Amino acid sequence: MIRLGAGRLDRVVAVGAHCDDIAIGAGGTLLTMCLARPGLRVDALVLSGGGGEREREEWAALAAFCPGADLRLTVLKLPDGRMPAHWEEAKAAVEELRTRTDPELVLAPRTDDAHQDHRGLARLMTTAFRDHLVLGYEIVKWDGDLGRMAAYQPLSAEIAEQKVRLLQEHYPSQRHRPWYDREAFLGLARIRGIECHARYAEAFAVTKLTLDLGD
Repeated sequence: MIRLGAGRLDRVVAVGAHCDDIAIGAGGTLLTMCLARPGLRVDALVLSGGGGEREREEWAALAAFCPGADLRLTVLKLPDGRMPAHWEEAKAAVEELRTRTDPELVLAPRTDDAHQDHRGLARLMTTAFRDHLVLGYEIVKWDGDLGRMAAYQPLSAEIAEQKVRLLQEHYPSQRHRPWYDREAFLGLARIRGIECHARYAEAFAVTKLTLDLGD
């Protein structure tokens, strides 16, 4: 398996259309990075769920998924499932995020995600963060839109188990969903691990990647 490092990581941006998107799509990667780099700055933006139970869940969850990090989280109140109708507000939030950080890595939804909120946010990220490495995470759901991925972050068995435990612990409002369970999360991580010769992994889409192989 070909491995490319991201170089020095001091700042990371993580965005989600909904509370729990970041943790589901990249929770294991956040745990891996933050445990390896105490003090890592994580700027997180979530477009919906602000002002209620969902925001409280998100604050507690991301604090757990980013141990030792300088976490800066913003949760907005855009209506769930209506992001295309609130394009200007979403665009303004993403552009404001860009003005206050220059990250080495951006974690965002995939541009071909079947959910319109995820897909819309993903397309905003690749224009606002034009010169950054943007990794598009995946979220298992009934649409069946999981595809062939290009980049993988291997996860230790301990990290994979911790991710599943934290998802169950910090998002009680989602436990009733038929796809929100240990088997789904750990099963997908196992499949992605097989694809990159690891036990477990999270997988990402890459829209554009510039290589520097001369150094």
